[in-house]
Amino acid sequence: MNASFRCSELSEQSGEPLGATATHAEHWLLLEMPGTWPRDVTDGVGLPDASRAAVRAWLERTPSSRMLYVRRPGRDRAGTRLAFVVRASDETTEVRRIELSSPERLADLDLSRAGEVTPAHVVLICGHGTRDTCCAVRGTAVHAALASHLGPDQLWISSHQGGHRFAANVLVLPAGIHLGRLTPDTAPHLVARALVGEIDLEHYRGRTAYPRAVQAGERAVRAAEGLDAVSDLHVVWADGERARFRSRDGREHATVATRIDGPTVPPSCGAEAETQIVFTARLA
Repeated sequence: MNASFRCSELSEQSGEPLGATATHAEHWLLLEMPGTWPRDVTDGVGLPDASRAAVRAWLERTPSSRMLYVRRPGRDRAGTRLAFVVRASDETTEVRRIELSSPERLADLDLSRAGEVTPAHVVLICGHGTRDTCCAVRGTAVHAALASHLGPDQLWISSHQGGHRFAANVLVLPAGIHLGRLTPDTAPHLVARALVGEIDLEHYRGRTAYPRAVQAGERAVRAAEGLDAVSDLHVVWADGERARFRSRDGREHATVATRIDGPTVPPSCGAEAETQIVFTARLA
């Protein structure tokens, strides 16, 4: 493969499947952090010490959790900052919105309860340029395409979501719909569908509530049954590669996932090419 190509181009050219690649997390902490972020923000770098400790404590005591920094171009850096605590499990979803007069205020909050529950959705476009060029270039273009379609507190650029080579990556919360390979032309329609709970399998990386083997099973059932609404399908039971789902009509569907070697491509721009793991599933 041509090393001059970016990782997202190499992934597409190799035919690497997009399905069952979503980042797995059921709880999300989104912190508004204006400006340029360092390459790795997972442990709260850039926050005051006490606030950083509070974030770390929340991550440690909250199973299946992840923190992202978010920003909105043009927003006043000196004003109130926002934070969101999101529950994005299979059947329980919630967004709590928190206004912070300063980053130091994080240290005083109980993040398991703080904030006001809002019915709003949050749309995150990965644009973490110090982490990967594809996210910066493709993510910024998709953000611009969506800016006129979504409210100011709804649309954000986020830090690394996972899967640079699938840029542009878009995460719709609290449904936990992870989309990849969006373009400025396709993003408005696909995000609008996701916001009403509809899934486009062509660009669907998976639901973040599920580990990758379950994501593969969900995809197999949706493809076989023609189910495109989030509410059409839920997990009844999962254990490793095996899972059982129940559709809205009460039928159950068992799946078995298989982990295989996929194409050899770089996981991010500038990285050495490596064999990528692919999860597929069949109906059992």
